[in-house]
Amino acid sequence: MKKLFLLLLPISIYAQSYDALFLGNSYTFYNQLPTMVSEIATSMGDTLQVQSNTPGGWRLLNHAEANSSSMQKIRQQDWDFVILQAQSQESSLPPWQVEDEVYPYAQALVDSIYVNNSCTEPVFFMTWGRKNGDSMNGPSYPSVATYDGMQQRLRESYLQMGMDNDATVAPVGMAWKKSINDNPNFELYTGDESHPNQAGSYLAACVIYSTIFQKSCVGSTFLPPSGLTEEEAATLQNIASSVVLDSTDVWNMFTIQSADTLQLNDSTYSFSMSASNTENIEWDFGDGTTANSSDATHSFTEGQHTVVLSVFTNDYCLQKTIIYNIDIEGSSDNTNVYYTDLNNKLKIFPTPANNYITIEGVAHDSDLKIYNLLGDVVLEQKVKHGERIYLSSLTQAGQYIVEIRNGDEVTTFKLTKNE
Repeated sequence: MKKLFLLLLPISIYAQSYDALFLGNSYTFYNQLPTMVSEIATSMGDTLQVQSNTPGGWRLLNHAEANSSSMQKIRQQDWDFVILQAQSQESSLPPWQVEDEVYPYAQALVDSIYVNNSCTEPVFFMTWGRKNGDSMNGPSYPSVATYDGMQQRLRESYLQMGMDNDATVAPVGMAWKKSINDNPNFELYTGDESHPNQAGSYLAACVIYSTIFQKSCVGSTFLPPSGLTEEEAATLQNIASSVVLDSTDVWNMFTIQSADTLQLNDSTYSFSMSASNTENIEWDFGDGTTANSSDATHSFTEGQHTVVLSVFTNDYCLQKTIIYNIDIEGSSDNTNVYYTDLNNKLKIFPTPANNYITIEGVAHDSDLKIYNLLGDVVLEQKVKHGERIYLSSLTQAGQYIVEIRNGDEVTTFKLTKNE
């Protein structure tokens, strides 16, 4: 018996063409950031047509006004992406103030985007902290008096906006943080210690490209007009790609995180997949039979077979496809046969949760970590099937990320904790 298995890469590796609208202020306007993203896309074989509206100092509430120039831009055409960048300080203010002055206008913009075209993807452009923190608001709100503190608040607010609006987050600020930590002498700011220089805008553009196209930007031949060597550009490309693509679930991106198969006997295979931001899955086994769950099994006759996995966003606007080619030749004794309990699905409940969650379908030796929106580990322990996990270390209500690891397999869940 001979069985050959081939997993082809997702179709998203091929050239893609999108239309994108950038709504922001000087952080987006500086160094013609939207054009930079477009040029990076062209150098990678993709196409991104861009337009923008970036009046200096504009907040989300300015963009969200009923007859604003931004609303007119939104209604101008059916965009594939609308990138939303808030004023540099407003998303780092105290949580109660952001809740009153930022989140409602983020939602209003997203609602208007969906009214114009339900398949447009809103993308929140997470900005960076000022080089030495917010000197204006720091005295009354010490949390933002330093760069690290301001960046933490920006991360928290932008991730909340992404989760609240079922939208993607482009983690530009986190790429800046990695660059600053890795290369503290490499300058991303202009002299005002707030706006981006050419390198800062280039790093932001790389992040936005990788977020939109869900591909690495490493190898882009586009360089900004001045001030960046090929070596420096390659470093920024690697930082941007790793920050985006290593944590797609955190940024609420629509991605297939894993797709695997396992031989059960001579002719039967099990298939499993995990994806973020979707509830719509279809396996097509090529013989008229299909399945619509994350786990499936199928028995094949002798010969060559093509299995197609299609994953759609909840609104069926976007699709990702993976193709399996399976060749079954003859039969012989069943050696090295593996079995799995397909009913033993990994899940957590309840969510939203109050005092505890229960884990089902987890292997006995799995590791659990729970992260807050700042990326800090707030709970870490071994877990087993049916175990109740108490959440006393989650001191605040809100959104968390649950990570369960068994060997090389990692599954993540979003968890909402009530008061």
